[in-house]
Amino acid sequence: MIFPPWIPASKRAFDLAIAALGLLILFPFLIIIAILVWLNLGRPIIYRQQRPGIKGRPFYIYKFRSMTDACDSSGNLLPDSERLTSFGSFLRSFSLDELPGLLNVLRGEMSWVGPRPLLMKYLERYSDEQMRRHDVVPGITGWAQVNGRNALTWQDKFRLDVWYVDHWTFWLDIKILFLTVGKVFKREGISQEGHATSEEFMGNTNPEQKP
Repeated sequence: MIFPPWIPASKRAFDLAIAALGLLILFPFLIIIAILVWLNLGRPIIYRQQRPGIKGRPFYIYKFRSMTDACDSSGNLLPDSERLTSFGSFLRSFSLDELPGLLNVLRGEMSWVGPRPLLMKYLERYSDEQMRRHDVVPGITGWAQVNGRNALTWQDKFRLDVWYVDHWTFWLDIKILFLTVGKVFKREGISQEGHATSEEFMGNTNPEQKP
């Protein structure tokens, strides 16, 4: 879908205004969380990882750290479920770990609403249809997040992401933001059973879905 020229500008203006206001209002709260992360998990306080943005172009996403650096006897990091502490789980359950992402919004790397930026290694595993989720700027929250979050299958997540790309409106973004608030307080869809968040996306098993 090709958006009319005014859409990116209006969406960007909304993102900038709300992100700047959010940082101003939440700044003392962010400092408190940062101190608690330092006391409970140590440094670094901010977790940084490369993710694919619009058209798959890489950027670094920022989050509050929620896991330890615990390793096995060979020096390899333990699975996420074993490194996620109760404090980190609390941050994730209320999406507090996502708050540093406001910096990504200010920088234009993310939007308030859009498909969640996943891992760089997933790019080569998408079908052509699934890859369309990168036709828009990724978001802090999205249509998939308010319709099941990590409890969804990968195929359902990507279907919802592409639906958002094809049906974007300003009012849809507003609706998603309000729905997100409710989902956060209800703490729904935080993880798949047996995983800290969700299982790794290994690609499409149906030959017709392969890139």
